[in-house]
Amino acid sequence: MSSAISIDESSAALIAAEDEHVAHNYHPLPVVIARGEGAWVTDVEGKRYLDLLAAYSALNFGHRHPALLAAATAQLGRVTLTSRAFHNDQLGTFAAALAELCGKDLVLPMNTGAEAVETGIKVARAWAYRTKGVAADAATIIVADGNFHGRTTTIVGFSDDEQARAGFGPFTPGFVRVPYGDADAIAAAIDENTAAVLVEPIQGEAGVVIPPDGYLRAIREVCDREGVLFIADEIQSGLARVGTTFACDREQVVPDVYLLGKALGGGIVPLSAVVADRDVLGVIRPGEHGSTFGGNPLAAAIGAQVVQMLASGEFQTRATALGEHLEATLAPLVGNGVTAIRVAGLWAGVDIDPARGTGREIAERLLARGVLVKDTHGQTIRIAPPLVVRATELDWAVEQLRLVLES
Repeated sequence: MSSAISIDESSAALIAAEDEHVAHNYHPLPVVIARGEGAWVTDVEGKRYLDLLAAYSALNFGHRHPALLAAATAQLGRVTLTSRAFHNDQLGTFAAALAELCGKDLVLPMNTGAEAVETGIKVARAWAYRTKGVAADAATIIVADGNFHGRTTTIVGFSDDEQARAGFGPFTPGFVRVPYGDADAIAAAIDENTAAVLVEPIQGEAGVVIPPDGYLRAIREVCDREGVLFIADEIQSGLARVGTTFACDREQVVPDVYLLGKALGGGIVPLSAVVADRDVLGVIRPGEHGSTFGGNPLAAAIGAQVVQMLASGEFQTRATALGEHLEATLAPLVGNGVTAIRVAGLWAGVDIDPARGTGREIAERLLARGVLVKDTHGQTIRIAPPLVVRATELDWAVEQLRLVLES
């Protein structure tokens, strides 16, 4: 089915320039964004769009949130980067606030989500050798089918997404993959060399896949029983997206290690972190891991403001209420162009009936109507607006989806 998009001349020229000089590792929708505010963006021709992707949860607080802009602007006037060769006056404040939010002792700051995952892997292995007593180079980490933890060669090596894997081997050993949502499979896979279980509490890239009730509690119990670390990748699901500070909070579960990113940088800078207690994160020694930009004062100042905003509970409350509203609004579409929906807080996976088009085609038709979403795995679109969105805006967006499906 063909797209309903027409591209204006100025957008076409900018897209052509990208195509000519930027590596084609993405297939973006044909829109060129020039400005953003709150839950809305504006393209170079002045057309406005409701952003229902929020940069995969990096924009939980919306585009250009005033408090975050103020924190960034103030820090830009002082110092932006020192490297970790020296101390800076923002990192300690940020780390203390984030550790308190997580109920943990220590924070290891990095930049991207994939870096946080890679750091978590190194920490788990070091803990296995130095604390648990696993034989050298024998440690394994249990992961889940359908996972998405990033695009580095190590991470795609334990993915089952062939588009991410094919042509990039050989891959790093040391990972055991089991079905997602099956805690018994995790228990069966654990042996004397198991360092950790690494899972997304809700799988985002897979299409907002929500595990069965009790899954996270069961992982916590088996990890405690077997002396294995529970690592929760909350990079997309955390920081108020699902109506709680962390998705693990939905089952009152505290992992040994949080992996955080995306929204932690306020939609302004890349900022990620590994957060754990001293007996876990303390295994890393000076010189063994680092990043020139990790913990830089600009990111730390913004991150501290993010944590302050989360501490109020305002965004968690909004995500809960608006998520219930979104689910009720989407429900009538099931059987009318939609085969299933999955909703957790203000995060939804919507499976499109193949008879109405692919996920990409539906995303393109919504773009023509002023709504931005992103497809995944062929037939699914994800809805993850900034948490500042209004209920009336969600209603309008779902109405556009209904019209697109009818057409």
